[in-house]
Amino acid sequence: MKKAFKIILLLGLAAGFVYTLYFLYQKNQAPDAVFEIEYAKTKDIKQKTVAAGSVIPRNEILMKPVVTGIIDEIFVEAGEYVKERQPIARIKLVPDMVNLNNAKNRVRQAEIQLRNAELDYKRNKSLFEDSVIAAAEFQPFQLAFENAKLELEAAEDNLSLIKEGVSKDISDATNTIIRSTIEGTVLDVPVKKGDQVVEVSTFNEGTTIAEVADMGEMIFEGYLDEAEVGRVKEGMPLELSIGALQGQTYNANLEYIAPKGEDREGAIQFLIRAAVEKDEDSFIRAGYSANASIVLASREQVPAVNENVVEYDAGKAYVYVQQDSQRFERTEVELGLSDGIYTEVLSGISKDDPLRGRKKTEGENKGRARGGS
Repeated sequence: MKKAFKIILLLGLAAGFVYTLYFLYQKNQAPDAVFEIEYAKTKDIKQKTVAAGSVIPRNEILMKPVVTGIIDEIFVEAGEYVKERQPIARIKLVPDMVNLNNAKNRVRQAEIQLRNAELDYKRNKSLFEDSVIAAAEFQPFQLAFENAKLELEAAEDNLSLIKEGVSKDISDATNTIIRSTIEGTVLDVPVKKGDQVVEVSTFNEGTTIAEVADMGEMIFEGYLDEAEVGRVKEGMPLELSIGALQGQTYNANLEYIAPKGEDREGAIQFLIRAAVEKDEDSFIRAGYSANASIVLASREQVPAVNENVVEYDAGKAYVYVQQDSQRFERTEVELGLSDGIYTEVLSGISKDDPLRGRKKTEGENKGRARGGS
């Protein structure tokens, strides 16, 4: 009796062990895959490339001095609108001591020559008036006196230019006043009162006093990869998206493609430039970062499918057409233009063919089972 009981107990334990293994096996089995069903759609397909860059003024000028000195006064600040010839800053000269000393000596010599010439002139004038000497003899003394006066004036003007940068005769024509050469907006004034500035020359680019730009005419400058540059040409339309102006786009017209590429971060890229179209009420700040979309090719109202339903194998494209329930048949298709999300279908399927789409997740499958769909 005890032996039979032991056998029954062992059989029960074995059966329980086998059931446990079966339960765990069934639990670990992946559920049947369930796919969404998609259809071809009629869409406009545009193949684009994007160039990253910034929006800058077409005409931006750096104001530089033609004399070396110290900023004595600044008349404008960034953001102000200035007109052509409007003063930007005034420079106080720091004259070269050798040139200054030479100029002073020239004035002293001119004064001495003028006094001597004046004495000769007055002495011979009285002789001429008394008819002691002829006019021809008097004339050289008169000419020497006039020349001495001119030489003194020139020496004094030269001294004034070296000391103050302005001539006595032409007080408004001075190199110490920096004036705007264009009408526009002051973008930056990188100096302050008391700063030393250096004149622009062949050997020195000089100190920038101010940056002035015409903000009414803006351009986009960006770079295109060498793989795309061969597909664009001057005159093509662009659509600009400016990071700082969310929700706004601007049209632009491609007007320049660099003939030579640049090595930028290990890739050859080409500079492009486009004229930005904007109305008078729009204000775009200089230096805004922007992306320019260029349409390389387009198709209007063509049948297209989502890229996620396409499978590529050995250079061919396939989709899976539904036969019944979750059974699909692999079908070869001929594709056309793609915008990265949708691709044009030239042949292989019709618009009404149900296609296998995205695989549903386990959670979506459970929800489907509960809903009975």
